[in-house]
Amino acid sequence: MSSQSGIYLEEQRALEKPKSRPWWKFFDEYEHRDEKKGRIFVRWFDKSDTPAERRLLFKLDILITVFSLVCYWVKSLDQNNINNAYVSGMEEELQLEGNSLVHLQIMYNVGCTAFQLPFMYLFPIVRMELFIPGMDILWGFFTLAQYKAQNKAQMMALRFLIGCAEATFFPGVHYVLGSWFKADEIGRRGGIFYIGVYLGSLTAGLLQSTIYEHLNGVHGLSGWRWMFIIDAAITIPIGVIGFFLWPGTPEKCHSLFLTAEEIQLAKKRMQRNGTKLNHKKSSFDKAMFKRIFTSWHVYVLTFWDVLFWNSGGSGTAGAFVIWLKSLDMYSIPKINNFSAIPPALGIFYLFIICGGSDIFRSRWFFLCLSQSLNFLGQIILAVWEVPFGAKWFAYCLQYFSSAMSSVLYGWTNDILRHDPFYRSIILIIMNACAQGSQVFIPLLVWPTVDKPRYHKGYIYGSTISSLLVVWTIVVLWFYKRDEKIHALNRKLTEDDSSDADDIIKEELTEKEKN
Repeated sequence: MSSQSGIYLEEQRALEKPKSRPWWKFFDEYEHRDEKKGRIFVRWFDKSDTPAERRLLFKLDILITVFSLVCYWVKSLDQNNINNAYVSGMEEELQLEGNSLVHLQIMYNVGCTAFQLPFMYLFPIVRMELFIPGMDILWGFFTLAQYKAQNKAQMMALRFLIGCAEATFFPGVHYVLGSWFKADEIGRRGGIFYIGVYLGSLTAGLLQSTIYEHLNGVHGLSGWRWMFIIDAAITIPIGVIGFFLWPGTPEKCHSLFLTAEEIQLAKKRMQRNGTKLNHKKSSFDKAMFKRIFTSWHVYVLTFWDVLFWNSGGSGTAGAFVIWLKSLDMYSIPKINNFSAIPPALGIFYLFIICGGSDIFRSRWFFLCLSQSLNFLGQIILAVWEVPFGAKWFAYCLQYFSSAMSSVLYGWTNDILRHDPFYRSIILIIMNACAQGSQVFIPLLVWPTVDKPRYHKGYIYGSTISSLLVVWTIVVLWFYKRDEKIHALNRKLTEDDSSDADDIIKEELTEKEKN
């Protein structure tokens, strides 16, 4: 064998043998993504964004991100006021006994879960700039009706209707975010959107405190009834404003504030991200059904979301304000004021988790960080017999459990970016199953009769949060496997395109010679 042949064989073996890969590359989410470009972290606007793209993103941040924050603040205000109303006289006035509070929360979740299912088909085909604000206005009227409730049955029926009207909001906003923002942009935008949850929890307590002091008994209405009236007075006008501000999705955009050129630019940006937008009307045919239930997405992502929804629980159960009331140390206005402390800290947690996931391009790490700190708080409260300050510390950590929400849903949007109809189906299935778990689990592990300790709840929450850390690594494994396949497909497509270009060039050269 000649030396030249030997060199050729060595080169062939080198090409066939897979390159050695450090073990830690598994944790590099962008290893197989074109947009990585060797960057370690990004800023709010990426340095590669053109001036036109920055102007577009600035508009989208106002029209979608900020407006979604305001809407979520109102939604959270309407949702959390039931806890503040409970400790501000509603319990006694409506004669709520036993597990009545958790029953009211369950009825909301029943309505919200049931009415999400039709939206998996509607999201890609309806005009979202009309659909979302219209449902916002509807829930505003149902919120207003709560001030007339005279017993538990009436309040439960109204909580169910509010859940039905709000069902579209959360998955709908994440569907829209995933239609406008790229993989390394959506986390921090989703984080700002999610600030609305904490603002709602924060202002619900402060509003209830102010209302109780100044409006309790005015026109014969209790302070907690005035709270629902004021909530509705905020909700309905914001829904009306949404008809003019909310841009919907790029392929069905009729915005007053975005030019045709900017809409086209948005579509091109998302195409570079690998997000498919041009959607033809689809149906639940046999092929789609098979695709959904033979993929890993529906099982792994749904279980992931169920774990997330169950990792906290103490906030929705009203555990903190109930504990404060049980101490007999504070007045009702004081309790409502103190209830604003954990959500105020939660805003700071959101900046850490959502901002960090985009800036350092590591979603898995910040998801695990969020649940590790949540685990710490849950364990302290499970032990319970700890110093007074330790309990305050643990309750102040409780919003770490939900700080990961926008990272989880942003990552899900990125995973499912290749088909809008499929994306809407999986988003709805996972969110409906996760929220559906809140129909029965709170009654088992967060029953009101366990107040204020909730021993089962904190044991359960700490177990779920630790499992969620493990499952996030499982999601990372599946994600990396898919991204490697997409990268290979892109390379094959580019190689085929390059070969085709060479053939065309050769043909043109031959024609010129002839």
